[in-house]
Amino acid sequence: MIEVKNLVKDYGGHVAVDHLNFTVEDGFIYGFLGPNGAGKSTTMNMMTGYLGATEGEIIIEGHNILEEPKRAKQCIGYLPEIPPLYVDMTVTEYLEFAAKLKNIPKKERAAEILRAVEVTKLEEVSHRLIRNLSKGYKQRVGLAQAILGMPPVIILDEPTVGLDPKQIIEIRDLIKELGKQHTVILSSHILSEVQAVCDKIMIISHGRLVASDTPENLEKMAGTHGMELTVKADETAALEILEKTDAFEWMTDVVMRQDAETGETEVSFQFEDDGNYEKDIRETVFFAFAQAQVPILAMREKKMSLEDVFLELTGDKKAAEEEQELLDSEEPDSELNDPEKSEEEAEDVNEIEDTIAEADIIQETDTIPETDTIPDQDSKEATHDSNL
Repeated sequence: MIEVKNLVKDYGGHVAVDHLNFTVEDGFIYGFLGPNGAGKSTTMNMMTGYLGATEGEIIIEGHNILEEPKRAKQCIGYLPEIPPLYVDMTVTEYLEFAAKLKNIPKKERAAEILRAVEVTKLEEVSHRLIRNLSKGYKQRVGLAQAILGMPPVIILDEPTVGLDPKQIIEIRDLIKELGKQHTVILSSHILSEVQAVCDKIMIISHGRLVASDTPENLEKMAGTHGMELTVKADETAALEILEKTDAFEWMTDVVMRQDAETGETEVSFQFEDDGNYEKDIRETVFFAFAQAQVPILAMREKKMSLEDVFLELTGDKKAAEEEQELLDSEEPDSELNDPEKSEEEAEDVNEIEDTIAEADIIQETDTIPETDTIPDQDSKEATHDSNL
């Protein structure tokens, strides 16, 4: 278990982590999610003892990382965003080096290295120089050093950055396997990454924790979901049917389309509720139209995605909406659409063109005096000096 209490990191007036509090329970894969600059990496660096905190406590498996740094760090395996590899070593040599640094007893090192190699599937490249490995294999080597010594907690900072799709899938599967034996904290700003791997998600914004729950519960946090419905009827008839149902109050939009050839009409409705409607509106709407013998052409439930929740909690969605509103509200430059102004500018352009034309004529008629005298060196220098 990891307990983070009132954690603060202040860089000379810039607060990167602002009184952060959370608890990581054993046996889960946690996603540590946030936009760039939210304080994720800073928090992880403090959790691993790489950075000191300005305020607060970090307790790992009962050990305060400030008071018992050695014991606390023995409980952690850490893979930073850029794996700390020595590329002139072979995979096996590097893992032997890492095992020594972790004070793994000499008689246990060979077996522990073999276990790490097997877990991370590095058997085929264990004899090769790290510099000759692909980025995906280098990431595996970094994971192998992180799990040496079987630490109860594995912390991974952006483990799939720069990998191709195939390598990402392989690393995801590997992280899931690690989650069976370790508590894993995975930092990322990639929503799909976190959703595919993690049991629980913590969202951080501006150095503060804004949410912590399972992916499923987070999707419900926004409190709204809805439905899209398309029926084969005209708008008036469809509305009369809906008015008799409880779902009518959740309707937010209506669009009617008519086929130019057949004259048949379709009506599409949008519904949205606040999550407090106990009965499924799909069921209510379905039976209402079935009873009226009006065909339902399409019915689709709309749910708040994790991306929507993330944007809402981190403020990015509001900022994007405000920016769009500002752009929409801006009036075009009146000068660009002013006919009188345009005429004045056109006259100015014509005057400039006339002046240029006159100058060209003068230049063509001017003659350059001819001379057979070659200037001496002194006159050349005098001319040069006067030009300077």
